Amino acid sequence: MIGWGASWVNVKVLSSYINEFEMVFFRFLITAVTMIPIIIYLKKSFKIDFKSFLLIVITSLAFIAYMKYFFLGTKVGTASLAGAFVTTLIPINTFLILAILRVKKICKKDIFALSLGGLGVLTMLNIWSFGINQILLIQNLYFILASILWPIVTILSSKSRKISPIIFTFYLYIITVILDVVFFMDVSKIAFENFDSTFWINIFILTIVGTTFANTVYFLGIEKLGASEASSFIFLVPLAAILLSAIFLHEVISVSIIVGTILTLISVKILNDIQFFKKKKS
Repeated sequence: MIGWGASWVNVKVLSSYINEFEMVFFRFLITAVTMIPIIIYLKKSFKIDFKSFLLIVITSLAFIAYMKYFFLGTKVGTASLAGAFVTTLIPINTFLILAILRVKKICKKDIFALSLGGLGVLTMLNIWSFGINQILLIQNLYFILASILWPIVTILSSKSRKISPIIFTFYLYIITVILDVVFFMDVSKIAFENFDSTFWINIFILTIVGTTFANTVYFLGIEKLGASEASSFIFLVPLAAILLSAIFLHEVISVSIIVGTILTLISVKILNDIQFFKKKKS
């Protein structure tokens, strides 16, 4: 979770070196390569069926769109707001999309939670002291788009049940890089001569620590603890993003961001019935 939270800080730093599509190229090419020995160690099969492959291609397009707005929002905004706003809004939007698709039913408890989440989002945007023009800043729109696109990636990914999640993720990264290179960027135009130690340190943390290591631990956590209990740790992501942004980027963390984050996290807890502690069986 700390690795995931740090990714917002890393992307903020990297945005002064590369654009969104170059970030996708570096992040997921390096991550895919470093996942190979882990997959071999875990004795997972690299075999993939045609249906899963098609699903991965479709998911990759949504994934690239998410990464674009994730990058652009963080570049023009602050990493602390990005990490808090998008991370807390994603579970809420996922619930809403599933409700629209009639996969989930909205009860009175959910209406209260969604209302609380909406209040938290408005508080993070500091709507109480800003005018409408300040609220509708381009970075906030980028964050909202990112928070809508990630649930689409998640829902599409959940449709694949014939291969292991870690194998699905591996091929998702591979296909994402291929589509990125073919349609969105030119590798020959990457300014490698401008990359210094700061760039490579942040690339290392973003790929090896924040993606390969973090994702692997999360997948293992799901296998050991179960999805519901593993998901409860997601609450640490916005906290990590806020604290690391203050430490490394010297961003001023406003009261509105802290209060709004707390409100939306409570909303997410209620919506997903997340339990932090198991009740002991009598």
